[in-house]
Amino acid sequence: MRENWNDGGSLITVELPNVLCSYTDQNPSLVLDEPCKTLRDALVALGRKSPGALDRIMDEQGDVRRHVNLFVNGENVRFLDGLNTTVPNGATIFVLAAVSGG
Repeated sequence: MRENWNDGGSLITVELPNVLCSYTDQNPSLVLDEPCKTLRDALVALGRKSPGALDRIMDEQGDVRRHVNLFVNGENVRFLDGLNTTVPNGATIFVLAAVSGG
């Protein structure tokens, strides 16, 4: 039996940069409708909805790509527990692509 992880309508939202919207039918925001304890769990769930977007966020070894920054509720996960950062119900995950140039 599934736990009542979603009482009160709490879901996890993933906000994507415009550059990844071509992998989500031009939708910059995806709602994950399954339980996710960690950021890694949430990214795996994102991959089930949009494998193309996940391929641009994580590399073949399962690490976050160098040019991608991830935030859980506004906190940079590089200063938390990385992919093991807890993702509470109702959280928003922001995916930001670093911009470079000369």
